[in-house]
Amino acid sequence: MDTRKLATFVDLAQTKNYSKTAERIFSNQATVSKHILALEKAWNVQLFSRAHRTVTLTHAGETILPAVLELLEKEQQLNRVIKNQSSKEIKELVIKGIPSISQYQAFNVITDFAKQYPDVNLKFSEAETDTLLDTLDDGNADIVFTRLFGNKQLHHDMLINDQDYFVALMPKIHPLAGYKKLTMELLKNESFLLLDSSTNLFKPIISLLKEAGIEPRITYEGRRIDLILGMLDQGMGVSIMMNKSFDLTDYQNIVAIPIEPKQYSRLAFIRRHGKHSATSELFWKFAQKHEGK
Repeated sequence: MDTRKLATFVDLAQTKNYSKTAERIFSNQATVSKHILALEKAWNVQLFSRAHRTVTLTHAGETILPAVLELLEKEQQLNRVIKNQSSKEIKELVIKGIPSISQYQAFNVITDFAKQYPDVNLKFSEAETDTLLDTLDDGNADIVFTRLFGNKQLHHDMLINDQDYFVALMPKIHPLAGYKKLTMELLKNESFLLLDSSTNLFKPIISLLKEAGIEPRITYEGRRIDLILGMLDQGMGVSIMMNKSFDLTDYQNIVAIPIEPKQYSRLAFIRRHGKHSATSELFWKFAQKHEGK
């Protein structure tokens, strides 16, 4: 049902004047008359009496008017609900990232965005790397920041934000600690402290070690970078991580040495392909402008 015609009916019932109603609904008398005639034809009743150049509601019109008023009020309530929901959707943004995100440029992009757009309800959290794409595909995140190896093409929108490479971490007292660079072969007799498969680093590291003919002896396999750094700082073992994924400020007894040839990973913002919310588009364009800064 065309609620514009209903609104015209209600207004004419109040003004009892075609020209006044036309003025109030920003239209003309012909349109007002057309709306009323259309309703009368559809309902098979006469809504107004036009005798003696005056306009008055008929008995049928008076009976129908309260129901029309109620219907228009319901429409206004519906529009308010839709507007509120639309506003929430537009202003909410869920971003999830790898646990080491604070070491990468992406962290600055997210915090700068939050400062520039304080009206956006940003929900930012960390998640294990192996769950991020599933979180995205399940609709539990609008955008994720994750690490990618190789050139595998994803069925997602992708914005490369950074890159990183593998380094060997070891105590400063280690015989190899003075090297400027290392090959995997030099690590064949080491006891390794490694991040587990949930970080998406374990498999690439094991592959590199095996390519070098090394069957690694793993002393620690877990998710906590701080625990690995603590063990290294106490003189225990060797680790392999991405160069930017850790902070040695509080670990003065550890050195990080590049592994040659360098094996790179890409760090990227990723979102589902297709239609996105206005806030997702806003963040994506913001991140694109900050790319390479």
